[in-house]
Amino acid sequence: MMHRILSIATLLVFASASSHGQSPELSLREFASGQIKKGVRSIGMGGDGATWGNYSLVYRDSGTALLDGGSTGYRNGNKFSFTAVGVTLPALKNGLTLYAIALSQYASNISATVKFPGSGAGPDAVHGDGNNQSVFLKASMPLGHGFSAGMLISYERSQFDAVSDHTVGRYVKYKTGWAPSGGFGVTWQPSQRFLFGFRALFNNDDEQRTDNTGLSSGTNNTQEYRLGMSIGLWKGALADVGGNIRHRYNEIYNVRGTATEPNLGFEQTLWQRHFSFRFGVDETSETAGISLRFSPMAVDIAYVHDLALERVGALFGPHSNSILTTVVVDFGNFRHRRSW
Repeated sequence: MMHRILSIATLLVFASASSHGQSPELSLREFASGQIKKGVRSIGMGGDGATWGNYSLVYRDSGTALLDGGSTGYRNGNKFSFTAVGVTLPALKNGLTLYAIALSQYASNISATVKFPGSGAGPDAVHGDGNNQSVFLKASMPLGHGFSAGMLISYERSQFDAVSDHTVGRYVKYKTGWAPSGGFGVTWQPSQRFLFGFRALFNNDDEQRTDNTGLSSGTNNTQEYRLGMSIGLWKGALADVGGNIRHRYNEIYNVRGTATEPNLGFEQTLWQRHFSFRFGVDETSETAGISLRFSPMAVDIAYVHDLALERVGALFGPHSNSILTTVVVDFGNFRHRRSW
């Protein structure tokens, strides 16, 4: 029995380790597009995108515009930053609401460690520049009886160019071509106190790697499933509990792996919802955040220690600190006030 338990534990460790990608251009997405899909409020309370960050709840933000920004810094000097602009249109027939957001991310002079094919050695230290551009479209609507549903369509392309720190003339270039990607989500809120949600995400990329030995190409596929529950504890207080299962396959490196991680969070709203604070654990990353809301504007700020550590590993360094911010303007409310 003990031998069987140890074997299962070893399998889980290797499965989790294999999910760490070596592709820098895909990994840098974890600091940008991987976060805005959940939303800054959800990030601050443990990153559970299945509940309050679910695609199905977009209709509740109809008639709003937002500006997103984020920065992740490592102790070794690596820095990743992004900006994004989005708009949620006023609700259409039956509450159907459309949302679009465009993101731009750049990272310069980034140090990383990658394995060069045929080198006969371990990972080599490199320095390079990367970028990521993406557009996400969401649609959601209430279905009645507390249920709502939503979907996501995504377009995203990334690249990372680097040179070896040790071998003159050795280089590596990564880039992705778009392949159909997206996801869907459903929630059920039977009462003000409870919210249950499920979210699925399917990312596909055609990846190319070019180095001194030639060109390699293949698909990179990631599937992620989230399940969560939010419970109202007392006035203005929420406890959020969830988890995610993700599976990844990279054809170039012939790497596949499955990992399961928890999401835990708490939020307290005060002063007639003008101020909120929250904290939690996103997989193995500690999170915290605050919100300020004075109509027609709201500001959400989140902090994450070691953002996406379970996904990126030590590719860019062992430890990081991240700040993410969203400014939301309720132009729908402003438009209604002017009509009065």
